[in-house]
Amino acid sequence: MRLKKHYENFFTHDSLTDCEKMTHPSESAPMTELAVALSQVLGPPGMLTSPSELVPYSRDATAGYMQAPAAVVFPKDVAQVAAVVNICRTHHAPIVPRGGGTSLSAGAVPVPGAVVLSLQKLDRILETDAQNLTMLVEPGVITARIDEVAATQGLFYPPDPGSIKTCTIGGNVASNAGGLCGLKYGVTRDYVLALEVVLPDGEVAWLGSKCRKDAAGYSLRDLFIGSEGTLGIVTKILLKLLPRPAAKATVLATFPDLEHAAATVSAIVAARLNPCTLEFLDQATLRCVEAQLHLGLPINAGALLLMESDGHPTAVAEEAAQMAEFACAHGALEVRQARNATEAEQLAAARRQAYPALVQAYPSAILEDVTVPRSELVAMVRFIEKTTRAHGVACAIFGHAGDGNFHPTYLTDERDSQAMKKVRMAAREIALEALRRGGTITGEHGVGLAKKSYLPLQRDAASLALLKQIKRAIDPENLFNPGKILEL
Repeated sequence: MRLKKHYENFFTHDSLTDCEKMTHPSESAPMTELAVALSQVLGPPGMLTSPSELVPYSRDATAGYMQAPAAVVFPKDVAQVAAVVNICRTHHAPIVPRGGGTSLSAGAVPVPGAVVLSLQKLDRILETDAQNLTMLVEPGVITARIDEVAATQGLFYPPDPGSIKTCTIGGNVASNAGGLCGLKYGVTRDYVLALEVVLPDGEVAWLGSKCRKDAAGYSLRDLFIGSEGTLGIVTKILLKLLPRPAAKATVLATFPDLEHAAATVSAIVAARLNPCTLEFLDQATLRCVEAQLHLGLPINAGALLLMESDGHPTAVAEEAAQMAEFACAHGALEVRQARNATEAEQLAAARRQAYPALVQAYPSAILEDVTVPRSELVAMVRFIEKTTRAHGVACAIFGHAGDGNFHPTYLTDERDSQAMKKVRMAAREIALEALRRGGTITGEHGVGLAKKSYLPLQRDAASLALLKQIKRAIDPENLFNPGKILEL
């Protein structure tokens, strides 16, 4: 591969713990031919090249990974995106697409010499079609805004990542993001009807249609969802919307430990109830959230379970009551239901604030992402607790219990190489255990750099070879987000 010599050493490390040694060009270095060509298309406001300006684009939200790009560009439309791609191809420069920078897999971390292509200026909602229940958006739209605009039409965009107020829909598509409503409503892939994509040769392709049924050839749209910017740059997204639920009930239960909370979730799932949300927090997370939000949460409880039901008012009331009964039957210390929408939103905020609260409380909070079949919930909780104790790693656990998606969060300091070594050992054992129990190394964050070494543990040789064939066929020069997901 033509570019491999430029970044092969960068990707041989599990983590870049010495962030102070980030490499970048001299502040006074003259503009390169690449930079001159880009500036002619974008103008000075559309590009950053000085080292101090590049720092915020040298990493995403993943602890331990940092690398300065050669430049950051801000195209305003698909024509400028295609022009940037053509210029980078001419100069053999890697391109790293970037949305809101909230990736937790190091998926938006540049490689040496790369051009970071920020999509933040492509931030328009182009159409809300209430008749066909669709919305056409650009990739830089903040995800929360999509649901807010849909709500004005009595509609609903279900995918709701924890970072919904800061992440972009383009990043959600790139990683096939999940969220708190994933149990009932699914993930980003389930709501993407079509994509406009700039390919590595600079051509623009439209993949999909407004039709709910479309069997015309291979589902190329699905190939690009979750591809983490390694195959193309998404410039428009046609989303499916749903009618907004008529009613919603929020129930909060506290337990002596996570095992009792997990057992409650397993019982609810086995009873074939269909809540929209089943989220849990352990005590460490609970205490950090309460310190930040002051919601009056019971910080002495071992675990908290947030349960939400939505739909027809009668069905919602019945389901909420059943979930409360299951919680009581499985050792809940307290069960309470939100009295109104304001209180319900406050309780939901406790779950959404989990990771930000941990980040505020510790030098580094490294958020993991593994998923197991829901029947394995209790056993997986026990394994995570046992493994982190054995390695001497402080760990908080929260996540989407209803769909088996755990977020063990290691509370450490990324500048401490010995501490990071312990974290990596614990994380690998937990990933292996998830696979042994029929799970996956990532439920919603993607592979990126952080999980790349785990992918061969989950995929067989034939499927790995197929992934590489697809990448080589679409991006033969390996210019689009090289080194992410897999090595060629």
